[in-house]
Amino acid sequence: MYSVIKRIDFCYGHRLLDYDGVCKHPHGHNAVAEVEVRTGSLDTRNMVCDFSDIKRVIKGWIDRELDHKMVLRHDDPLVKPLTDLGEPIYLLDSNPTVERIARLIFDYTRDQGFPVVSVKVWETPTSFATYSGEE
Repeated sequence: MYSVIKRIDFCYGHRLLDYDGVCKHPHGHNAVAEVEVRTGSLDTRNMVCDFSDIKRVIKGWIDRELDHKMVLRHDDPLVKPLTDLGEPIYLLDSNPTVERIARLIFDYTRDQGFPVVSVKVWETPTSFATYSGEE
């Protein structure tokens, strides 16, 4: 098997509801996503896929949808005031944990036709979560 990994840097804010720790308060992260794409055979260019395709499609989506946004659960009381202020937000049905964000990026990558096998999101330089698809 061949695989390539594209690193994508982005910033986001979030908070966790129904959580008893410091992450219940709004805060931000300088995140790094690592998108791994794998295949058994190379294309006509001898590539798994072109890094620039991952950058254009996946990083482009992350830049539009997640970068410098507050990622919040849809029922978070902050949604209305932030919306009223015109602040950029991205809503999820569940708590916006790093695990959930890794799955979000994985699902989008797969939906765009990339043979993605895993997405790792580094929330801090020492903490990350990985989503690798169905069991």
